[in-house]
Amino acid sequence: MKSRVILYFGSFNPVHRGHIALAEWVVEQKLCDQIILIVSPQNPHKEPGDLAPEFSRYEMCEAACAESKYPEQIKCSAIELTLERPSYTINTLRYLKQNFGSAMEFSILMGADNIGAFDKWRNYEEILAEYPILVYPRRGYTVEKFAEQVTYLADAPMFDFAATDIRSAVSRREPIDDMVSPAVARYIRTNNLWSPARSIAELSRLIEDAQTDSAALRIERAAHYFRTKELDHAIEDFREALRLDPKCGEARNALDMIEEMLKQN
Repeated sequence: MKSRVILYFGSFNPVHRGHIALAEWVVEQKLCDQIILIVSPQNPHKEPGDLAPEFSRYEMCEAACAESKYPEQIKCSAIELTLERPSYTINTLRYLKQNFGSAMEFSILMGADNIGAFDKWRNYEEILAEYPILVYPRRGYTVEKFAEQVTYLADAPMFDFAATDIRSAVSRREPIDDMVSPAVARYIRTNNLWSPARSIAELSRLIEDAQTDSAALRIERAAHYFRTKELDHAIEDFREALRLDPKCGEARNALDMIEEMLKQN
């Protein structure tokens, strides 16, 4: 009999207690023999933003899985970091099926926020036809598209924080221990991940490349400059965000707020 393996794809930037609690719940519901967190490189449909180095994200995942209630059944993999870029799920699935399909049968775990855009994935019809898809709930999202072709895990646990909240807390030097495991918290501190200086440096690298520069990246860097009280640089980035996207209300509102602050001082 083949081993039942659930593949849980994500950037895991960083992996947090919600990810692991979901994996533990899946194991406890006997939905699989093993669940594997697949650490993905840059998502082709998302901005690069403050994505931590690939190997750092993998190491944090490995540590979090080891600290889970079921370390023998909850594992992580760096397979997508070794395959051709950009990373497409269908390529990973084909590789795994070709190399491990004789011993394993694969299914996919994804959030309700992802299934709504599933038809934008490369070869999504092939994925739907060949792999069972399990969808866990996310607040603010319903499963309507492909509802009859997926299994909705309505009772799966939900958490009121996301990886973006953790990164923001780190950049503000706020505690994160209630959102990540002890090993992940130590890793973030030891490697100085998402500190304002490091984030600014990484965003600057992306902005200097005309192919990746965007209003979203400018706003993100401006926010870090604002936190470090480098208001001149923040203003410059918010203005450039407006030039890149004249309809960007976030940049306009931020500039108005800074202008008010400067008047009061």
